[in-house]
Amino acid sequence: MKATAVAPSNLAFIKYWGKVDEKLNLPANSSISMNLNGLLTTTTVEFDSQFKSDSIMIDGKQDEKESRRVMSHLDRIRKIAKITLKARVVSQNNFPPSTGLSSSASGFAALTLSASYALGLKLSEKELSILARLASGSACRSIPSGFVEWKKGKTSGDSFSYSLYPPDWWDIVDVVLILSDCKKDIPTSEGQKLAFSSPFFKNRLDKIESKIKILKKSLAEKDFSTFGLLAENEALELHSIMLTSTPSLIYLLPETLFFMKEIVKWRKEGLEAYFSLNTGQALHILCQGNDLAKVKLKLAGFHNIRQIIISKPGEGAKIIKSHLF
Repeated sequence: MKATAVAPSNLAFIKYWGKVDEKLNLPANSSISMNLNGLLTTTTVEFDSQFKSDSIMIDGKQDEKESRRVMSHLDRIRKIAKITLKARVVSQNNFPPSTGLSSSASGFAALTLSASYALGLKLSEKELSILARLASGSACRSIPSGFVEWKKGKTSGDSFSYSLYPPDWWDIVDVVLILSDCKKDIPTSEGQKLAFSSPFFKNRLDKIESKIKILKKSLAEKDFSTFGLLAENEALELHSIMLTSTPSLIYLLPETLFFMKEIVKWRKEGLEAYFSLNTGQALHILCQGNDLAKVKLKLAGFHNIRQIIISKPGEGAKIIKSHLF
């Protein structure tokens, strides 16, 4: 009873921030994202009657807090399968976790698929998305492929993600700048709880549906200028909500702000690129495929970047045959 899955992290263009139901991870608004084929989590799960307790290993380490989240999710899946077998879980990220690159999204998407597959559960993509959401909201977006919409829904059964377009729909590139390997002081799951304390959050929710329509139209028409400016605006709005929450969340580093200004300068010089941010200090640079070489050339002169990861639109969570143990 063993299976391995690989799942991508994702970058939201319309952000998910704020929940209307903490237990079910029901979001305050719908969101739209892109799966990233360069940011991946691989997870192997094995259930065996000989195991006396669950064993969780993430990136070669045992973390008590993360292990509790994983075991809680295993319990959900065991309940569906109507079994009590303990499990061994080994998970590996190919990028630094807990730095704002949505490692919980890829991690819990991979765990959901591998554990349910190992137990012989034949769940649909919708069912897997709902199940992944219960562990980590953004994980539900890493189940389908390509460009994805997560409908907020009113109940657990109608809050799930689905593909708007396949990975090859549009040649968009996400260039991630890893500016620090330090973990965030406050995890995203805790920061989410502060959203409604921002005086600007209600205004955000009042306008979010019109933003979603504009972004969907730009995706359909491959209008990169409209798409990029809106994605950049969403990143700024997300962090403005964080900054004005009580207490405030300050995830950005001086290096993050430096490159945000650099990208705006590049546009004035004729290179069409836009920035985006998740809930951390890493910076995402969005460009079209034919401009990637120019972006790489621009970045070559800087020495304050720890790592660069280049991603294109990627497939969703999938089962693979190569196990981690």
